[in-house]
Amino acid sequence: MTLPLIQDLSKFKSPPGFRGRSALVVQLWWVVQATLFACSPQFMFGWRNWLLRIFGATIGSGVLIRPTVRVTYPWKLRIGDHSWVGDSVELYTLGTIHIGSNAVVSQHCYLCTGSHDLTVATFDILAKPIEVEDEAWIAAGAFVYPGVTISRGSVIAARSVVRHDTEPYGVYAGEPLQKIRDRRRHDNCTKAISR
Repeated sequence: MTLPLIQDLSKFKSPPGFRGRSALVVQLWWVVQATLFACSPQFMFGWRNWLLRIFGATIGSGVLIRPTVRVTYPWKLRIGDHSWVGDSVELYTLGTIHIGSNAVVSQHCYLCTGSHDLTVATFDILAKPIEVEDEAWIAAGAFVYPGVTISRGSVIAARSVVRHDTEPYGVYAGEPLQKIRDRRRHDNCTKAISR
């Protein structure tokens, strides 16, 4: 007896317009990313920011993006001023990723906006945005699920898995992710804010 397929990838189709640009532009970006972007010297942050901008990303001033960062579709990426994106970060922008100002995404993090619908045999692709608000820090090797908001000033400890939104200024760790304490503001930052 042959069982019906629970997953039939021969019937999979990307929704029309899902990528947000033509196949030609997508392929051109992937070539540019593998060459001009990835082969640029470490100090050429302005060059990499410019390449992302000409492909539709919104990149603020003073942003530091390492050459080993990978961005699937740059036109779905927004980064605020003075933020850092570390070595070997994967920004899987099937949906939008917004990284605020003064935020840090450390090395080897994976921000994943895409998944598949396991309830249908056609394995339909889904996309949900990720928000990393101002002053947040996602430490090395963390994985962020589609649809998650990392709230302002939150810290995600190294190797954590983020399946749900965080509270502002919380410090989180683990799998399952748990809040372990509040993050305190430094005196010099508090004085600057109150002026």
